[in-house]
Amino acid sequence: MGAYILRRLLLVIPTLLGIMIVNFTLVQFVPGGPIEQIIAQAEGQGDVFSGFAGGGEAGVDVSGGSSNDQYSGARGLPPEFIAELEKEFGFDKPPLERFLGMMGNYLTLDFGESYFRSISVIDLVLEKMPVSISLGLWSTLIAYLVSIPLGIRKAIKDGSTFDTWTSGAIIVAYAIPGFLFAILLLVLFAGGSYWQIFPLRGLTSDNWESLSLFGKIADYFWHIALPIIALTISAFATLTLLTKNSFLDEIKKQYVMTARAKGLSERKVLYGHVFRNAMLIVIAGFPAVFIGVFFGGSIIIETIFSLDGLGRLGFEAAVARDYPVIFGTLFIFGLMGLVVGIISDLMYVLVDPRIDFEKREG
Repeated sequence: MGAYILRRLLLVIPTLLGIMIVNFTLVQFVPGGPIEQIIAQAEGQGDVFSGFAGGGEAGVDVSGGSSNDQYSGARGLPPEFIAELEKEFGFDKPPLERFLGMMGNYLTLDFGESYFRSISVIDLVLEKMPVSISLGLWSTLIAYLVSIPLGIRKAIKDGSTFDTWTSGAIIVAYAIPGFLFAILLLVLFAGGSYWQIFPLRGLTSDNWESLSLFGKIADYFWHIALPIIALTISAFATLTLLTKNSFLDEIKKQYVMTARAKGLSERKVLYGHVFRNAMLIVIAGFPAVFIGVFFGGSIIIETIFSLDGLGRLGFEAAVARDYPVIFGTLFIFGLMGLVVGIISDLMYVLVDPRIDFEKREG
């Protein structure tokens, strides 16, 4: 197992490098870079993309060219000002040199500073982390706590009335868009047309620091309740059906019939033999499910409930062309995702020691 883990860790390096190369290359062809942002603001255009609406002028070339005419709307600004901006942002260097310098800094955990927020990328990520961790962790836990017992029950009662109506409820929940359900919750329970039960925005109240320990915990869950419900409503559908189908597959196998023939109770058969095998794929996938929700499942929910998390950070950085934030978070989250893939494999082994990845590779 040690050799397998070592090989997987070594594969992280070229994989992560490939991710960075592809995204860095694509950015070179995207108009509206940080210099174009500043030029648009300096000339009172407001929106950096307004210069591209007419289609008659070229957009920003972030490849490091020296011509100041490459920036739309830059003719009213001194060439020295444009040159100084290029030097400040590092665009006076060739793309390859900038990429190698960036990756060299990342190896020393130096992810630079945001172009527009005057804060380091690491501090910015740490600042937004509590919101994303809250959404990802609680959504995943609730999904598992609901889906596993419900899926097992549906497998045991397969074809019954209970199985039928719960399947209908799951399909309806899965079909409801998360953002639409979030708006419905706001209208009903957060001061819309009906009840003012939950707060409209934020993760904590303004007086959170003055609250007791119990008060802080209650205030935290009071604020997080609606976003978690909106984020989780459709998340457990796939997991429930996966649990049910896993149980049904195991129940039909020969060892289950043998165990029943030996006189074992149904509870002993289900939870002493079937459970471990059926839950293998469900439990082992926990890290990947959490990371999936943690990274990209909460952008709209964060926006609707005014939660300042990593989802909004990534979206705003992409719109503003804040390259240090874009590439820094891409590197961090890409590395986390690859490591989580290894952890998922280890979870398989912990759940079922009979699995040997080294023999499978051989």
